[in-house]
Amino acid sequence: MKDKKRRHRLTWRGGLIGTLLPMALATSAQTPLRWNVQPAPSTAATSPQPLPTQPASIPAYLPPVEEVMPPSLDFNVRQFEAIAQELVANQRVPGLAMAIVQDGKVLSARGYGITDVSDAEPVDAHTVFRLASLSKAFAGTITGLLVNEGALRWDSHVADYMPSLQFSEPGAAQQLTVAEVLSQRVGLTRNAYDRDLERNVDYNTLVRKLAYAPMKCAPGECYSYQNVAFSLVGNVVYGASGQFFSEAVTRRIFKPLGMNDASYGLEGIEASPSWARPHVRAGGGWRSLTPKPTYYRVAPAAGVNASASDMAQWLVAQTGHRPDVLPAPLLATLHAPVVATPGETRGSSWRRQRLNAAGYAIGWRVYDYAGHRVVYHGGAVQGYRGVIALLPQRDLGVAILWNGESNQPSGLLPTILDRAIGLPAHRWLDVDPFPDVLYAEDDQPRPNLPHAEHAGGAQTSSANANPR
Repeated sequence: MKDKKRRHRLTWRGGLIGTLLPMALATSAQTPLRWNVQPAPSTAATSPQPLPTQPASIPAYLPPVEEVMPPSLDFNVRQFEAIAQELVANQRVPGLAMAIVQDGKVLSARGYGITDVSDAEPVDAHTVFRLASLSKAFAGTITGLLVNEGALRWDSHVADYMPSLQFSEPGAAQQLTVAEVLSQRVGLTRNAYDRDLERNVDYNTLVRKLAYAPMKCAPGECYSYQNVAFSLVGNVVYGASGQFFSEAVTRRIFKPLGMNDASYGLEGIEASPSWARPHVRAGGGWRSLTPKPTYYRVAPAAGVNASASDMAQWLVAQTGHRPDVLPAPLLATLHAPVVATPGETRGSSWRRQRLNAAGYAIGWRVYDYAGHRVVYHGGAVQGYRGVIALLPQRDLGVAILWNGESNQPSGLLPTILDRAIGLPAHRWLDVDPFPDVLYAEDDQPRPNLPHAEHAGGAQTSSANANPR
């Protein structure tokens, strides 16, 4: 590629957690993301490593430090649980699991509805769902743990661990860094070879095919969402640690956090004592399916299975209350946006009305949500959906998983965020158990929205599969 922009390495100063690297967005109509984090002393053992290349069009700046506040007085977990129950009671989805944590405490971790319309068993706190692209944060986190211990660097080159890796532009694969993979800046066109993945082509064959994929830009110079290329980080983790990727995550994250139901792969979910079957629409109701192995083949991108109980512990750790496992400086690095993703401010109603700016970090999305920082990811794969969000200013974490191809339950997330912040009630749902605070919105499928992040599915092609 000719006339490549010089990429500047971002350095961390003095171990200050508050020294994050948000972006000034390219369009003046959008306000920059504001990171509100508390500075804290750090040691040499936990100081964040230098973060990766950032395009010159997104200059870094130091954000203000803002005090963490409790949720608004209208924040009522029992109301959110009642909404979740209403969603399954009327079969908007067969089953749902939700976890809410605040100030390091688990306020709710419950299941609702049934695992399978053909063989109904109740969903409980330990019923396992596929996480789809919510898995990407686990990939970023295990990589960050290896960086922390010196086994790897954010600017390590992927080709050092995969010498045969090739892209269509000469030398491009050799430039690609670990952080560029995890922040979706590989440079390939969007969702490269997802269609082949859905046709059950194996991962190693798809990696070889990356040599023929068109390139949108040089590595590090633009955002373009990937599943196959994102999963190159699994090879890097193996090379740096000597452990298979799923084994490393299990030993370093699942077990120490007490995520006792969590697993990787089709074998993992099928071995669970209780697991939710995927469902698609059939006539006027739902039909359960046998899970496909396809996106399990890219484990870093879409391989995790977990329950509401697991997600509660993951939220506790990601909100900074398990520093023995995930130190605060590492979390600051993982949650810092690296590249602008303005397309995220379009699409669904709550995005259009609440988001002022959006970016991608290390396996996470980051939003300016009505002036508040939200760390987010969504996921969708054949018959499963899920969303996860952290609201640092309120020390709040929320995860919602469901086993039906419906957008409807996603409206529960902005409902919870609005109540935590103290915003006026808005129409995000068509469930109305509390008429003084909730309103209605039709559940219309939006398969081609630019923000949709499907990790594949029976009715999804690579043209619109954009994993969350």
